[in-house]
Amino acid sequence: MPEADLYRRHSVRREDRPDGTVLLTSGHEMSPVARVSGDWLHRWAEERPGTTFLAERSGPGWREVSYAETLGQVRALASALLARGLGPDTPILIISGNGVDHGLLSLAAHYVGIPTVPVAEQYSLIPGAHAQLKYVLNLIDPKMVYAVDGARFAQALAMDEMAGREIVVSRNPGPGQTDFAALLKGGGDDVDAAAAQVGPDSVVKILMTSGSTSSPKGVLTTHRMMCANQAQILDALPFLMKRPPRIVDWLPWNHVFGGSHNFNMMLANGGSLYIDEGKPAKGLVEKSVENNALMNGTMAFNVPVGFAMMRDAMRRDAGLRRKYFEDLDMIFYAGASLPQDVWTDLEDMATEVRGSIPLMNSSWGLTETAPACLIQHEPTNRSGIVGVPMTGVTVKLVPDDGTRFEVRVKGPNIMTGYYQAPDKTADAFDEEGYFKTGDAMAFVDPEDMTKGLRFDGRISEDFKLLTGTWVRAAQLRLDALAKLVPLAADVVVTGEGHNEVGLLIVPAADTAGRMAPDNGAMVGDEVQAEIRVRLAELAKSAAGSSNRITRALILAEPPSIAEGEITAKGNLNFRKLLTRRADMLARLYDNDDPAVIRV
Repeated sequence: MPEADLYRRHSVRREDRPDGTVLLTSGHEMSPVARVSGDWLHRWAEERPGTTFLAERSGPGWREVSYAETLGQVRALASALLARGLGPDTPILIISGNGVDHGLLSLAAHYVGIPTVPVAEQYSLIPGAHAQLKYVLNLIDPKMVYAVDGARFAQALAMDEMAGREIVVSRNPGPGQTDFAALLKGGGDDVDAAAAQVGPDSVVKILMTSGSTSSPKGVLTTHRMMCANQAQILDALPFLMKRPPRIVDWLPWNHVFGGSHNFNMMLANGGSLYIDEGKPAKGLVEKSVENNALMNGTMAFNVPVGFAMMRDAMRRDAGLRRKYFEDLDMIFYAGASLPQDVWTDLEDMATEVRGSIPLMNSSWGLTETAPACLIQHEPTNRSGIVGVPMTGVTVKLVPDDGTRFEVRVKGPNIMTGYYQAPDKTADAFDEEGYFKTGDAMAFVDPEDMTKGLRFDGRISEDFKLLTGTWVRAAQLRLDALAKLVPLAADVVVTGEGHNEVGLLIVPAADTAGRMAPDNGAMVGDEVQAEIRVRLAELAKSAAGSSNRITRALILAEPPSIAEGEITAKGNLNFRKLLTRRADMLARLYDNDDPAVIRV
């Protein structure tokens, strides 16, 4: 596809205030915004009725649902929901992961103004994590709960807190539970009348924040937020309307990236979402490889470790490599910087297959911003850049020190508040109405705003060494993760109350298999030596003690979602992990401990 059709050139307006605050906006005007997400569904059901919208694996192939079929089933489901008395004040809790029925039920609820609350399925499938599910049940008080399989989710569905709620399941319904197929028969209520009452400010979803620093908050997500964000994305990436986009995607719908950004991108642009039930983890990545061999995408969304795993699979399989790249317009990474070796390998593979490199980019946003506010939408050869303001967004940069800024944002894609939390809502905005994100950014080039911004940490995660030197933990963590691919699944930066910066390493499954446990830590000469070499290489670029990692320790016990060490989004809860692993933290700073890797 010609470059002019693929992306739009960056254009940024800058305003400097006397106090050092900088305001950035896009130099492009924002396109018209759909009124509600149902408008997209009606458009494509008319213009592309036979195009697949949602698909999931079924035996050797796919169960595919077209736009015309989606609209018919959504209206039938909406009628059944209305007949049960559901409305804006009776949310539907969805406790299972991505699936066609999950998508259809969500669209039906949104069509007639019923909010959905998707949560991580681990809350239900891991008995020790049921406390998190109970918290959401008590906060939201849903009238209906959906799970894809009554047998698989039986323990969660039998909790006392589920009493009095209608339980809907697609497979293996238990006594007193409703078969999803029964909802598809409709209920006779006037769907059009209910849909007419739904507008831009109607709440679509209540998305739970990660809860990494406090109890999870419910973000009130409206049609306006979702529809505006898709108009903003299209303004940056015009190729989305040049041909119907298609993705093979595993990113979970309880997270704003998978559930709002990617799901709605397909719906808004008449595209197709093939649900990948795999993920970048041992024992599951094989499913992703299989699914990408069966169906390819015009865009690929993933986290860096996922791209690294796909890269490794494509090195071994020329057919997979050809299938993956032949129609690819864009590679989009998020969650951390894409390691340069993975970046280069993907470029080389794409050039081999198609003679050109897809647009390789990233963006930045939060659950509260629906999510994208910044996007890198022209080519770059550098990882870690999150780009320039999207149309309609004002980015307020408040000086934090001489080189970076705290980011605050305002725009039509920003939430108006948290569910039943007026105090937290008030605290989230400054005196000018900008949402305070808590993230820090720095200019790629202070003299050229079109070069964009780079993520520079989460201000609340920064800490001081005993020397009084501040450590920017979030950025240092991303740098360490990039250097330790594929040895580490995640890392925690330490050093508060100490003179040196350290690292607690959550090993990848293959790495752990090469080591032996040692009272909560892992030891193994070969792996420890390899990590020492990599961290020494990272230390060469360190400007001082605040960004030089001098020691590391590998954890034997995986982070526990039941103990709160993993959030709903699958991220580490650093504070919880450090508190629970206080003994491992003490060992990390013991120079005589054989498990400690000294750099």
